Amino acid sequence: QVQLVESGGGLVQAGGSLRLSCAASGRTLSNKAMGWFRQAPGKERDFVATINWSGGNADYADSVKGRFSISRDNAKNTVYLQMNSLQSEDTAVYYCAARQYGLRSIRLEEYAYWGQGTQVTVSS
Repeated sequence: QVQLVESGGGLVQAGGSLRLSCAASGRTLSNKAMGWFRQAPGKERDFVATINWSGGNADYADSVKGRFSISRDNAKNTVYLQMNSLQSEDTAVYYCAARQYGLRSIRLEEYAYWGQGTQVTVSS
């Protein structure tokens, strides 16, 4: 079993930056693809970014390309999401997720493990 804990959320003004972290315990993340998803009030949970097991490949939702960056430190069993140029539309609960496999995926249903989420609020 993998336990994931997100941190780094908070309140930020539009145009600002935040760095989310996702720390894992229980099992290593080094052989697992990771993803970030977000859910705004009254909306479905949507894909944000994904990274393969080695960190060599990543994909992003069109809405965050050029602003967000996903990375990982397998030695620390941690995944990050750097968010720059934040907009009010980025306000959501952000979730970290882990696959059971090393290949990245944008599909929510392909992730086996989920964190509890961290709130990001962007004020305009």
